[in-house]
Amino acid sequence: MTALLEIQSLKKYFPVHSGVFQKVVAQVRAVDDVSFSIKKGEILGLVGESGCGKTTLGRMTLRLIEPTGGKVLFEGQDILQFDKKAMNLIRPRMQIIFQDPYSSLNPRFTVKQILGESMLVHGQATRQDLTEKVEALMTRVGLSPEYQNRYPHEFSGGQRQRVGIARALALNPHYIVCDEPVSALDVSIQAQIINLLMELQADLNLTLLFISHDLNVVKHLSNRTAVMYLGRVVELAPTLKLNEHAAHPYTRALLAARPNLDPRQRKRNAPLPGEVPSPMNPPSGCHFHPRCPEAMGHCRTETPKMVALDEDHFVHCHLYT
Repeated sequence: MTALLEIQSLKKYFPVHSGVFQKVVAQVRAVDDVSFSIKKGEILGLVGESGCGKTTLGRMTLRLIEPTGGKVLFEGQDILQFDKKAMNLIRPRMQIIFQDPYSSLNPRFTVKQILGESMLVHGQATRQDLTEKVEALMTRVGLSPEYQNRYPHEFSGGQRQRVGIARALALNPHYIVCDEPVSALDVSIQAQIINLLMELQADLNLTLLFISHDLNVVKHLSNRTAVMYLGRVVELAPTLKLNEHAAHPYTRALLAARPNLDPRQRKRNAPLPGEVPSPMNPPSGCHFHPRCPEAMGHCRTETPKMVALDEDHFVHCHLYT
């Protein structure tokens, strides 16, 4: 299976300004040298604590945020080299579902306007057939076409997220970034949205980058999972293998901390010591070493290289070098 998206040594440093002349005094290393690929038709889960750089990474793959360095290869082409005209031509194939289904929708637009605007702009619909296409799109995501003249505030949270999903599908994309699309919803609604995404992915052969902090959701949805900590991917493996044979101490800590409703399978695990370091001043060597129960001397000074534990299981940790 060929890679639809490949990122190489991707970085994003946000400058910190201070003083009267607003000089750059530091940099926030939101994403720090990340590389991986997503195969066509695959769902890749991206997990980690809040503030680890997941959303920044996802948006950089779409060039909604301009990277500081690295490459983003989409269908074999480095989109970071594209000018505005070339990006406008490729935009329909790359879409995003935002976390907040309310703030991401224009409150002055009806559902028909929200879904139809992009189709008109990119020439995928005319004024004559727009209503028909909007109705088909709403039906596809489980919304009644009768609601097309309603405004976002007239919908529930789950219905608004369905509108957001329909907007992402409007241009028949190949790749969609799902930026924590269920974290703002009730648990029962979460299940409906997840099942909808899985159904759409299977029917349309979509490639998804699913960003979440809920490992149970990612386990249910994704084919492979990448674990991020403080701007770096520390482990990447097929989801089932990661859940059963996690290699990195941080991944094991995340898995141990997830809630489990079965009292027979609950474990008492001590939380990770310390606080998440600031990305403005990350620790030297392995970023995780101040909180790692298995840290060694050279973890403090040497950045761990990628180690292949198996043909599809990769980890950045000195324990395996």
